Amino acid sequence: MLFGGAATGIFVFGIVMAVLGTLFGLPEMRQRLKIDLAQQGNVFLLLYVGILLATLVAGPVIDSMGNKVILVASAALVASGMAGFAYAHSFGQAAIPAVLLGLGGGGLNTSTNALVSDLYGEKRGPMLNVLGMFYGIGALGIPLLAAVIAGHFPIAPQLLICAGLAGACALLFLAMQFPEASAAQSFSWREALQVARYPGVLVLGFLLFCQSGDEASIGGWTSTFVGETGLGARTATLILAGYWAALMVGRLLVARLLKFVGKRQLVLGSGLGALVGAAILLTSRLEGMLVAGVLLIGLSYAGVFPTALAIAGDTYRKMTGTVFGLLFAIALVGGMSFPWAVGQISQRLGVRYGMVVPLAGAAGICVLAGRILREEKREES
Repeated sequence: MLFGGAATGIFVFGIVMAVLGTLFGLPEMRQRLKIDLAQQGNVFLLLYVGILLATLVAGPVIDSMGNKVILVASAALVASGMAGFAYAHSFGQAAIPAVLLGLGGGGLNTSTNALVSDLYGEKRGPMLNVLGMFYGIGALGIPLLAAVIAGHFPIAPQLLICAGLAGACALLFLAMQFPEASAAQSFSWREALQVARYPGVLVLGFLLFCQSGDEASIGGWTSTFVGETGLGARTATLILAGYWAALMVGRLLVARLLKFVGKRQLVLGSGLGALVGAAILLTSRLEGMLVAGVLLIGLSYAGVFPTALAIAGDTYRKMTGTVFGLLFAIALVGGMSFPWAVGQISQRLGVRYGMVVPLAGAAGICVLAGRILREEKREES
């Protein structure tokens, strides 16, 4: 029952992460808001500002008060943000809904992952990847829906349907019973601030900084990038859907691979795969090669975030919510800055130059994953 609740929450977070990238791939949305590529990047920045703010608060609140309050409030914020976007007709009107979506999404992401990590102990690695599969299902559903109903169904009702789904999720969490806070009697803000000094936390954090930035850039800009190559909006949306589908399938595969492959080796292999995929995407104009690059990126990124969280969960058994909150906060700085940087570069030089940003991020993942693997081997020796 608790895993089902977590899966529902991460499903809604997947919708949050996919909805803007999908909508901005449709010319109708940019015309509706009257924005250019740089302002599109600013909307993504506001989304991630909200996610970052929620993440900084959510971890300590989970450790001191439990998951329920965060889950209920976060789902309600997502519902409000979706409804706000349904009625936005300018950049200014879209700004507050973007922040609300981020605040709700950040809380859902932190709380669901911390809950599953606490529930499954030594099985947290596979189970966090299974949880991530539901994130992929939510993210995949949005571009698929948009591709199917494009031109037949206005944007506003689509957003209102998403708002209703998030509102129902809030009611579900309100009715559920959750475990008591793990540090309810011993929580200390002073100790919470010390987690940044735990050995290896910052290395994991910067790895997730690159991964989150790349995932946000690919999810947010792929449909726009494909559209700039001359392919139609429907094709661009379907290629974006392929990315989310690969991410979902990849997490299911990773949950099984972790029975045979070490967590750190898997993260390094994933980084190398993402680097190759980003290079293919950046250098290609043919539809088949664009599809291949996007699918490889999705499959490769599938295992990075949840497996890195599992490494953290294995290592830091106390203050799990706060450790996860810190890792998410660092990761989300990447999620904020990478799509924004893509927008600024794209406005000045073109979208193809902007997509160099996720290529550089994939290289960073490889470097940091290699360092983590070397540290493990040194400890073993």
